Amino acid sequence: MSKNTEWVETPATNQRLRIEFILFYVAVPVLIATLFPPSWMFPSLFAFTGLGILLLQDTPGFSWAELRYGWRNWSWTEVVAFALFMAAFCSALVLWARPDAAFALLLYRPEMLIFIWIGYPLLSALPQELLFRSLFFRRYHSILPQERAAYLLNAGLFSLAHLMYWSWVVAIMTFAGGLLFTWAYRKRGSFFYAVLLHAIAGNIIFAAGLGVYFYSGNVQRPF
Repeated sequence: MSKNTEWVETPATNQRLRIEFILFYVAVPVLIATLFPPSWMFPSLFAFTGLGILLLQDTPGFSWAELRYGWRNWSWTEVVAFALFMAAFCSALVLWARPDAAFALLLYRPEMLIFIWIGYPLLSALPQELLFRSLFFRRYHSILPQERAAYLLNAGLFSLAHLMYWSWVVAIMTFAGGLLFTWAYRKRGSFFYAVLLHAIAGNIIFAAGLGVYFYSGNVQRPF
């Protein structure tokens, strides 16, 4: 099949895509969360990301150039409002749930926080958006449900991908984040708009002190 054409939607092709979809978005995250030791978490995630990038590259009709589309649709009012909301929400949540961790990096390890702020957008937010927005909607569009259900499915799988942390706080936050980033990607038609919102959310989470829930050294499996 030519790289410059779309999928020819046949029952066999869609069945193969369904199997691939389940293996990639369900089986692999569950395997990482249940069988791999925490020390293997990040190597496993890098391998998972690499596989996703190969699948995206192999997707007929996909071009890396399309990732830059839609920047004219950005809303800076939305960006500022989202940043303010996240700052208020994360501050309230950490003071309620983990006051001992509140603003710890900001107060005691600002150099580490700066390192995270630089690295997170490039090493975490961007590859996650490639896998859960671009790959999800470009490669598997023929087997996805209708728009609203696809948003919910995407958010659920995005939350499942964070099962490795075994935290209800992480599960709920990533589900909500998945809905928002999917909306940004689809409604604004911009991959990098979703990356921007994801990066803002992640950086505020770490600044507030909620990064304790996303630290592999704190993972405690329930079994």
